Amino acid sequence: MRYAIVVESAGTNFSAYVPDLPGCVATGATPAEAERAIAGAIELHLEGMRRDGAPIPEASSHVGHVELGSRDIERHRRS
Repeated sequence: MRYAIVVESAGTNFSAYVPDLPGCVATGATPAEAERAIAGAIELHLEGMRRDGAPIPEASSHVGHVELGSRDIERHRRS
């Protein structure tokens, strides 16, 4: 199974979470380290769910980006 992850700057490190697995989070000193950590966290999270007899959620989140031009960004800053 393939789950979408989100990696964010947390100031002094990076955090990662899985939208389809609430409570599944990890941190790392770099984005790559956070990605490695969240992979392990996903495995542990799913293992715990199986052990508890909980249903494993299907991966349903989609990841994308929205490109805004500089004029769009300035217009949103003023509003």
